[in-house]
Amino acid sequence: MSLLDYFRTSKTSSASLAKERLQILVAYERSSSSQPSYLPELQKELLVVIQKYVNVNKDAMTINLEQNDNRETLELNIVLPDPHRN
Repeated sequence: MSLLDYFRTSKTSSASLAKERLQILVAYERSSSSQPSYLPELQKELLVVIQKYVNVNKDAMTINLEQNDNRETLELNIVLPDPHRN
């Protein structure tokens, strides 16, 4: 079940549903505001390199930098096209 389906089928009150949605938005804003300013440019450059080998669009790629204690992790997710599907 996707997150969107959860909100559509949930039997919770509208106030608690609004609270849950706000919590998700706040968490997203916190994670994106803590990202370094170079990440959007890095994403563009990585996409250009990847597109030399695989036909993917911008929406197929997400990049995230996680900071835990004294360690940073760069996470890159790319949805590759299905080679069996035309």
